[in-house]
Amino acid sequence: MALTIPRPVLSGKKALVAGIANEHSIAYGCAAAFRELGADLAITYLNEKAKPYVEPLARKLEAPIVAPLDVSQPGELEALFERIAREWGRLDIVVHSIAWAPKGDLQGGLIDCTAEGFARAMDISCHSFIRMARLAAPLMSEGGTLFAMSYHGAQKVVPNYNVMGPVKAALEGACRYLAYELGPRGIRVHPVSPGPLKTRAASGLKDFDLMLNEAMQKAPVGELVDIMDVGFACAYLATPYARRITGGTVYVDGGVNIMA
Repeated sequence: MALTIPRPVLSGKKALVAGIANEHSIAYGCAAAFRELGADLAITYLNEKAKPYVEPLARKLEAPIVAPLDVSQPGELEALFERIAREWGRLDIVVHSIAWAPKGDLQGGLIDCTAEGFARAMDISCHSFIRMARLAAPLMSEGGTLFAMSYHGAQKVVPNYNVMGPVKAALEGACRYLAYELGPRGIRVHPVSPGPLKTRAASGLKDFDLMLNEAMQKAPVGELVDIMDVGFACAYLATPYARRITGGTVYVDGGVNIMA
């Protein structure tokens, strides 16, 4: 059956992008790509300290909804979705680009990770996506697309990725189960695995520059990806062109993941 798709392809779509910290954030690349293709945006900032960095980006992208979101604070996620329901009445796209672990647990080996640190990393980096999906699904009455940001350390051992490896593995598993549960409602779920990028979140990883150099050397395309590569890959997956794709981890890493 032929597809009739309007131009620009995301015109009129409503997209929530959570996790922008600055102009180098993967989430910002997603928001910029969605906006370029016609989507209306809801953008979140972590707290008052982050607000001055995110608000100018939201204005640049003409986002009508800009709101605080700290998923570790009770009620903030619910308040955000209540506002979206009130002002938009629906939602088509959600990007969850949120990950955190205590510095001590992140920079030490997994065997030294504390139970408290592991639990907090899992709650913020993984379970918050499940909570977000639960709130988003009722607003996706005509179907939609959910994205969660992962990394190759979820599938293979990446030195110094430490506790985030098991956490991201859980996130990818959650995406598969949500894809199964929400598929009958026309909602597709994508764990997206970008190559290493110089983001604020990545700066907390030990020897991150070594990870970047190794990725550059291994990548079949001969260069690292950037945030817009990730953004446009997600934009494609949010269109009807990708209507039969869901659940599987999508690598946007220049091919690094296929190399030994």
